[in-house]
Amino acid sequence: MVIANDASTAHPTLIGSVQRALRLLEAVAAHPRGAPAKQLARETGYPLPTTYHLLRTLTHEGYLQRENGVFVLGEAAELIGRAGARRRRQAQITDALSDMGREVGAAVYFAVYRAGEVEVLAVSDDPDRPPVTEWADFRTTAHAHAIGQCLLAQLDEEARKDHLARYQVQSLTPHSVRSEDHLLHRLDTVRKSQLAVEREEYAVGTVCAAIPIHVGSAAATVALSLPAGEADRLPSVTEKVQRMAESTLMTLAFSISI
Repeated sequence: MVIANDASTAHPTLIGSVQRALRLLEAVAAHPRGAPAKQLARETGYPLPTTYHLLRTLTHEGYLQRENGVFVLGEAAELIGRAGARRRRQAQITDALSDMGREVGAAVYFAVYRAGEVEVLAVSDDPDRPPVTEWADFRTTAHAHAIGQCLLAQLDEEARKDHLARYQVQSLTPHSVRSEDHLLHRLDTVRKSQLAVEREEYAVGTVCAAIPIHVGSAAATVALSLPAGEADRLPSVTEKVQRMAESTLMTLAFSISI
């Protein structure tokens, strides 16, 4: 009996035209001011007719554009590049948060308010100090956690009213704010103190603090959480996180929040 080899398992199936198109994109990317077709053909080693065909296709799809007889990267390729750069910056922020978290013994978060929503963009990665489990959507429960309270306190009145019209205040635990009036009073306190603190309002057994940080016009925050049994550490840990965020996180935070 003859047993056929599973080629798909032994070797990946490679599509030559895709490989050639990618090599051509790389060649164009190496010339910020653009390069003509003949030069790109020489650099890639492709026949000139093949190069022209690929260039026309990539231009039609928006990955390249022709300007004054040379080819430069198009919007579609630049979008991919920006997405990759954004992921790298996010990984850098996660690493920075993890370093902070290990030093202070807490889970640490970075979040922004963007396009009408709370976005937690990065969280420290330490199994010994895991982040709070998102049992209720952070976006819809901003009133109940320190991250959301810190971000809402930074909004202007119109943006805050819009948010609360879409996501009404409701108690998540016995310790949560009870009404919109109660929340607004809390937000006044947060603005004055430049600090949001909540004790078991989002998750029973957890206390949190959030510090506003300035990243251009965006509302942003660095936050931390501790087990409720360590609540007495919250003030000192918050002070340390604030100092560390100001010295190590600001540039990265700005780059990922815009």
